[in-house]
Amino acid sequence: MARNMQPILKRCKTLGISPAAMGVNKNSIRNPKQGRRKQSEYAMQLNEKQKAKFIYGVQEKQFRHYYQMATKTVGVTGENLLRLLERRLDNCVYRLGFANTRREARQMVTHGHITVNGKKVDICSYLISEGDVISIAEKSRSSQHVKDILEKNAATVVPKWLEINHDAVAGKVVAMPERSDIDFDINETLIVELYSK
Repeated sequence: MARNMQPILKRCKTLGISPAAMGVNKNSIRNPKQGRRKQSEYAMQLNEKQKAKFIYGVQEKQFRHYYQMATKTVGVTGENLLRLLERRLDNCVYRLGFANTRREARQMVTHGHITVNGKKVDICSYLISEGDVISIAEKSRSSQHVKDILEKNAATVVPKWLEINHDAVAGKVVAMPERSDIDFDINETLIVELYSK
């Protein structure tokens, strides 16, 4: 499986996103580059695609597959694409506060620490549906690392399409995510323009 091994802060600076969106509480001490020339239309479109791929941790082949799914779904293609990315299991685990970053959420899913409707699911790209219950596996709840994460993220505000039960260490999908629930500055129109060429 391919992984993006680039330094997070360097990539965030290049793409113009806050490291907090990646779950990192650090800031770069380097000065921003002065005199950067104006970007072409293609460069802006490519930058938006790379930004979405980086935030959700998706490689090109899978991202293109999500785009094709979005074109076949009724509605606005760009919004459908972001909804599909938001419905990924690793993203939901991160959004519920069961992990500090999406990378950590991906690792938890891959290692079998997450269950969906009581069954272990170790596929990060698993698309959740309305009514699904996502929880930390019974064996994993006793882990000190998991306890520390849950304690640290106890005050995390979950999106309105998710509902969390701290006592049961479980979250429920009460609705499908809407475009307004996605709090990143991504211009999905530019991504659609790039792929429709």
